[in-house]
Amino acid sequence: MARSYAVFDIDGTLIRWQLFHALADTLAKNGAIDLNSYQSVLGARRNWKGRGSLNSYVDYEKSLIELIDNSLSEIKYETFVNACSAVFSQYQDQVYTFTRDLIAELKRQGYLIFAVSTSPQELVEKVTSYYHFDDCAGTNYEVKDGRLTGRKRLLIGEAKANCLTKLIDKHQAEQEGSFAIGDTENDFSMLKIADHPIAFNPTKEFFSLAQKEGWDIVIERKNMIYQLKYIHGKYILAPTIGPTIIW
Repeated sequence: MARSYAVFDIDGTLIRWQLFHALADTLAKNGAIDLNSYQSVLGARRNWKGRGSLNSYVDYEKSLIELIDNSLSEIKYETFVNACSAVFSQYQDQVYTFTRDLIAELKRQGYLIFAVSTSPQELVEKVTSYYHFDDCAGTNYEVKDGRLTGRKRLLIGEAKANCLTKLIDKHQAEQEGSFAIGDTENDFSMLKIADHPIAFNPTKEFFSLAQKEGWDIVIERKNMIYQLKYIHGKYILAPTIGPTIIW
């Protein structure tokens, strides 16, 4: 009998921080990334945390990605894997209550649980194994002669939707009743596939996209979870929700 699926983004959706950013910190700490270049990225991060401008987070993330991309061909694969293990050990339990409990509840109901993430496959596999996902997909980095080459198959934007479609076909998953949960516009194409898309702690840009689609929005702050439901052309604050909610 076919089983319905639920697909989750990882960074900022299950894990409370961006694993890719933590990986850069770890690689820099281990001397695998040029420290002078890394300091400029930290400056961009401080500007974002100080809310220097509306685009400060985008500028920070762009500088971080450029730094990693420029450093990949200099990094041994063993160093990369060890850094992934260190990041996982640090962040494996730093998760959002809503998504953690939703995963557990949907598994109890017999759902197939997938993850599609922009983070490295080596790191995504550790997280999804820990939380007993059925399958996952992350960014793949090419390795040759024990070193990263700098080439990668990045899971971002439309690539996430394509990857989810392959997971659905691979597991012959049922579409009816499906869920998809993400936090940024990079998850938009993936969420459009599911019956029950949820924009979780969305960015400003993703909030606008979700609003146009009339999707449910969930916000988790401190020890509170808020659900915004789109009814008659506007959002209303629904009762606080737990893992047994029925959409």
